[in-house]
Amino acid sequence: MVNKLLYEKESYLIRGACFEVWNEFGGAFKESVIDRSLQIALKYKGLTIESQKRIDIYFKGIKVGTYIPDVIVENKIIIELKCKAVLTKGDIDQFWKYLKGSSYKLGFLINFSPTELVIKRVIYETARNKAKH
Repeated sequence: MVNKLLYEKESYLIRGACFEVWNEFGGAFKESVIDRSLQIALKYKGLTIESQKRIDIYFKGIKVGTYIPDVIVENKIIIELKCKAVLTKGDIDQFWKYLKGSSYKLGFLINFSPTELVIKRVIYETARNKAKH
């Protein structure tokens, strides 16, 4: 049995928008330029986005902080952008913890490095469900 990809259509459109921006600019610009360009590309693909939306982070049901991701797509997918030479383990761990502390099931950690486009699709839902049992 083949499992359906979580938010398959949206994931495909997000990846396509990233490649459009990469093909135009590569990793030559700072994060703010890439962020605005990606938002335009996502909107052109018909996706609803929110920029810099505040997300409450909870511990044992108590609000302990706020996380502000770069973009929320269709009110269900977090996008965090980087424009650096390489993603570090710290970048990946931090993103995982942001996803864990929120109610979102899926996130994209995207790095527009000077040499390549790196798109990490991170699903947290499975681990979150296990933690509840």
